[in-house]
Amino acid sequence: MPSPIHTAAVCPNPQKDHGLSVTRDAIAVLAGCGTKPILPQSMREVLGGKLPSAASFVPDDALFDGCDCAIVLGGDGSVIKAASACAGRSIPVLGINLGRVGYLAEVEQDELYLLSRLCRGEYRIERRMMLSVSVLREGQEIHRMPPALNEAVISNGAISHMVDLNVFCDGQPVSHFHADGVIAATPTGSTAYSMSAGGPIIDPALECFCLTPVAAHSLSARPMLLSAGCTLDIENICRREDNTYLTVDGAANFKLLYGDVVRIRRAQAETAMIRFHENSFFAVLNRKMQ
Repeated sequence: MPSPIHTAAVCPNPQKDHGLSVTRDAIAVLAGCGTKPILPQSMREVLGGKLPSAASFVPDDALFDGCDCAIVLGGDGSVIKAASACAGRSIPVLGINLGRVGYLAEVEQDELYLLSRLCRGEYRIERRMMLSVSVLREGQEIHRMPPALNEAVISNGAISHMVDLNVFCDGQPVSHFHADGVIAATPTGSTAYSMSAGGPIIDPALECFCLTPVAAHSLSARPMLLSAGCTLDIENICRREDNTYLTVDGAANFKLLYGDVVRIRRAQAETAMIRFHENSFFAVLNRKMQ
């Protein structure tokens, strides 16, 4: 059984939780069962008074210092952002869904009572692989992106023009894509953009990359699963357009030049997700996707 959670960093989302009413209720449940809520200093005035005495505020950049877990209120984007910050610290993340699908969230707004299980250690940890993504120019690494929980996407930015990409696995040619873009997703990210582009749904217990072309101009272009132990290189050979970008987890962007290579490997860091026993991967999948 996992260790009881004594302190929890709470990450509010004022844009989705208007008035922070859900945040207040979550704090009350945590404090009531013996888990100390820790909140960012920037939320002190927004939350105001009438908080449990157990709750405390710390500087925003110290929110995850010394905590046992991170509780994130919002949608999948909020969970992904927190996962990137927590991955190198081995801090597990639990999402409370304030979005639409919220596939990465474990708790819905009417299930806040489940938070009381944390102080008793009545939960399990799922470890999710992440991507290490870097850009090589003339054989030299010139940029490294933050670890990605979901995906790395190469596309033509906001302009609807196709890109030309060569794909290599451990130095061996795999495919050439003339497409709107290509997605390299983790199993966690297989239910995000990759699925929308026609990629498979992958059990997160598997360890692999999913390579999914986006609107490829070829009947033979199909999604592929590659070993998580391989080095995946995607070379930009698009001469006609000068608007090709690498985007990681929908947030970090980098402009690619002709000849640049995006190198993707399994990251050393992992995301630890807090799960409750009744919420299996397939139960959540069926519920969220209906």
